Amino acid sequence: MKSVFCSAALATAIAFAGVGTAQAQDGKLTVATDPSFVPFEMMDQETGEMVGFDMEIIAALAERAGFEYDLRTMDFNGIIPAVQTGNVDIAIAGITITDERAEIVDFSDPYYDSGLQILVKADEEGVQSVDDLAGMRIGTKIGSTSYDYLQENLGEDAEITPYPGTSDMYMALLGGSVDAAFYDAPNVGYFSQTRGEGKVKVVGPLYEGQQYGIVFVKDSEWVEPVNEALAAMKEDGTYDEIHAKWFGAASE
Repeated sequence: MKSVFCSAALATAIAFAGVGTAQAQDGKLTVATDPSFVPFEMMDQETGEMVGFDMEIIAALAERAGFEYDLRTMDFNGIIPAVQTGNVDIAIAGITITDERAEIVDFSDPYYDSGLQILVKADEEGVQSVDDLAGMRIGTKIGSTSYDYLQENLGEDAEITPYPGTSDMYMALLGGSVDAAFYDAPNVGYFSQTRGEGKVKVVGPLYEGQQYGIVFVKDSEWVEPVNEALAAMKEDGTYDEIHAKWFGAASE
């Protein structure tokens, strides 16, 4: 069974790699994103277009680095495998740079500093740290570093439920299916100030400081041009303008 599985997996990877090559040859790269990671990427219900911080960053980088692209949305959990196999060329979706991921894909230089935070209902007074979550039901997102962090630090001491999308996770918290949510700080903070205002609150410190990077197929020729474009955006103020639009002034 093991050899059959490996052969099937290899065949699938080769097939996907062929698709990625064909996409690159038609003059446009394929960029993958997660449609539910607000305010980094989200669907504008009026226009039907993807908007957000990441969407403006990749548009500016593409213009400066000299490539056109088609945007493809998919569940976050499938993004790294899609890039690894060559099914897509680039991905931007608030993706944390990790050593494990860097073994199978390439990353740009960091473009956003983040971390993980706890979200609870507004009337919850017993939670101020991850340790306080022991024995509780915690919602997080499938395939995320927040899920890995919970497994490593709480393991079987809590009921950890991974959800496919952040909206599912937050609705579970509001509906009482989980006692807390644990996820990327900017996304948690954005929800607490918008749909969750007055209903939930962010508690505790920022955990596991993280940096987001743009993801490429291994040995992609576009890593260096994108890094150069990103550096130029930070130098001439373009990055700060985009950051201020979605998060306020960038910290020094």
